[in-house]
Amino acid sequence: MNGTIKIFAAVTALSSLAGCVEDTGSSIPTEADQACLRAVTAETKNPDVVLLRSSFSQSGTEVIVGVGENRAQWQCIAYQDGSTSRPMSLTNEGSL
Repeated sequence: MNGTIKIFAAVTALSSLAGCVEDTGSSIPTEADQACLRAVTAETKNPDVVLLRSSFSQSGTEVIVGVGENRAQWQCIAYQDGSTSRPMSLTNEGSL
């Protein structure tokens, strides 16, 4: 009986910790993500870029990139042939 209580307590503790896991975006960027990160870096002339999110589609993957210290958002579309759209600022900050 005592062993059952210990197992139950351990399972309960692990279950409660599962909700504390934070997605830090540490997964490896896809080729589409990398293409847009390069395109945004070239467009903004600012190497301080970070992948914020990516949304795959057969027609093109939308990639949102944060630029600079304030992570100004830029959008880029990556296509299956390796090309990208011209990155577009989503914050209307002008040049960064």
